[in-house]
Amino acid sequence: MSTPSERKPNLGLSDEVRGEAVLILTRLIADEYVLYTKTRNYHWNVKGPQFHDLHLLFEKQYEQLDDTIDTLAEFVRGLGGHAPGTLAEFLKTTRLTEQAGQHLDASQMLANLLDDHETIQSNLRTEIGALAKIDEVGSADLLTGILEDHQKIGWMLRATLAK
Repeated sequence: MSTPSERKPNLGLSDEVRGEAVLILTRLIADEYVLYTKTRNYHWNVKGPQFHDLHLLFEKQYEQLDDTIDTLAEFVRGLGGHAPGTLAEFLKTTRLTEQAGQHLDASQMLANLLDDHETIQSNLRTEIGALAKIDEVGSADLLTGILEDHQKIGWMLRATLAK
């Protein structure tokens, strides 16, 4: 008899499908965490005439990203995978870039966040398709909801940037 630590999830998914889903989801966790960190940085460091509104907007967004990261990590664990949890893992895996040491103005912050949300949207569309091809509908459904969240945030950022 196997011990609980050795038991694989019996989810009606092959090891190969579970492994591919975990790979996709852990890459997304890294992207979301880098975006979370960037958004929190901008929350702390925004200044200018829109300070109050942007400070609150960024706070709402990083809180939403935090919830998304937690949901993704728990889903990965449910699939029997290991959820990344270190900065080194996130930076090794992310498809986003940072602007370390740069002090940006509010419009640059908004534009950077919009670019990242749009990058994640594009990646999500590809990943949802890949998960559908391997018939992993649970992960695909999760990512569809996350895509909707990023689309809404992107729209808000784009509207805020409009002149």
